[in-house]
Amino acid sequence: MAMNPQYPQRIVCLTEETTELLYILGEQERIVGISGYTVRPPRARKEKPKVSAFTSAKLDKITALEPDLVLGFSDLQADIAADLIRLGITVHVFNQRSVQEIFDMMLMLGSMIGAAKKTDEFIAGLKHRIETIQNKVSGFSVHPKIYFEEWNDPLISGIRWVSELIEIAGGRDCFPELGQKALGKERIIADPQEVVRRQPDIIVGSWCGKKFRPEQVRARPNWQQVPAVANGFLYEIKSAEILQPGPAAVTDGLSRLHQIVMDWHSR
Repeated sequence: MAMNPQYPQRIVCLTEETTELLYILGEQERIVGISGYTVRPPRARKEKPKVSAFTSAKLDKITALEPDLVLGFSDLQADIAADLIRLGITVHVFNQRSVQEIFDMMLMLGSMIGAAKKTDEFIAGLKHRIETIQNKVSGFSVHPKIYFEEWNDPLISGIRWVSELIEIAGGRDCFPELGQKALGKERIIADPQEVVRRQPDIIVGSWCGKKFRPEQVRARPNWQQVPAVANGFLYEIKSAEILQPGPAAVTDGLSRLHQIVMDWHSR
């Protein structure tokens, strides 16, 4: 497929969500470098050079690729972005934190590469899936309280897009006030007994790249009194499916949350 030279031709993606979206749009030929943490799509790891972690990057490798655009995410990559800008490289850092902002990011990236129509169509499909799920759960008289644990030491509750996806999936976020906080340190639950007091019906663990251990959750003092623990409603959603603010969260992440909610209702 011929690419329009008006738009970026050589893109480095410092996080996974932009890589995944470019593949979904069929624009993967533009990608010349990716994050080492990229797992979606699996073929990207085989096809593209890995040039960064999350908070660090190999500047020499990136400059050697001669990118005309580097894409990053959030304040955590601000230092990388600044270093690249000083080297004369064009950088765009997204900062999406909500479901709507994820859609906004997708549309902006699609427009930046001249693929706005394809991106619109993809987003329309995602919104239709969301509406279908919302219609399915709207008739429920009870919505289970869900505690989403993004990290276990210290306890960190889910970020805003996760909180919103819980509601879309048919649940209620156990810590909605923390979901509004952008930074992980702002979502720390200082007293683990607060989870016990809030009595979640379901616990979902997504420990940022390491395996969720339900047995560790069950062993926490007094957590046997939590309905989710007492009734065995402890689940894992892999971080690659829900903690990257891009396509995965509103496809696989939302589907897993909805499946968990439906399992709770059926049991």
